[in-house]
Amino acid sequence: SPGEVAEMLTDMRGKADVVAATAVNHHLITDAVRELKSDGIATFSLLSDFAQGERLQYVGLNNLKVGRIAAWMLATAARRPGKVAIFVGGHRWHGHELRETGFRSYFREFKPQYPVLDTLIHPDPPQLTYEATLDLLARHPDIVGIYMAGGGMEGAIAALREARPPDHVAMVVNELISDSRRALSDHYATMVITTPLSQLCSDVVKLMTDAAIGKAPQVPGQHFLEPLLYLPESV
Repeated sequence: SPGEVAEMLTDMRGKADVVAATAVNHHLITDAVRELKSDGIATFSLLSDFAQGERLQYVGLNNLKVGRIAAWMLATAARRPGKVAIFVGGHRWHGHELRETGFRSYFREFKPQYPVLDTLIHPDPPQLTYEATLDLLARHPDIVGIYMAGGGMEGAIAALREARPPDHVAMVVNELISDSRRALSDHYATMVITTPLSQLCSDVVKLMTDAAIGKAPQVPGQHFLEPLLYLPESV
């Protein structure tokens, strides 16, 4: 919960010179980051941004661009114009919100003949995402594309396997794991957008070290990484 993350952050006072975290965007967390900042402890947000104006830098993908990449892929892979859907992991994940914004803006700008359905929240555990995806497919038999903007892809992939043949509904998911790799091979996933984790780790450690020893300017900013794109023929 935001309160628990805020406590974990403030507990770093006196224990760390610089902090990096992944968290939702919430005022309790912003307050915690502000307290760390007042003690001279810089905070870096990873993967999904939070505490804008208080944290030092965001390190991760340009999520607005990621959403537009996903939209382009669905519009390109779809066999015909039709409805598309997007799942996000929650209401306060800033990265998911930006992906949704980019996704919708692409269709609004270039492919208005593809109606974007109301955004869905994919719940944990995967069984609930599985049930939510089956319900979506049953209510919208003419759906042509699904974008899983957050995690929780396992349930959605399982539902698609059960309800549709391969290549019938284009699907874009995030991060290459065993489930998404197998879905690409079986043509139930059209593209996997992946964070370059090795580069993320090395870059954030360098940025944190520079901040801790005073080599980096104390100016809030964004450090974007280029996403890795995987297609069925590249795995």
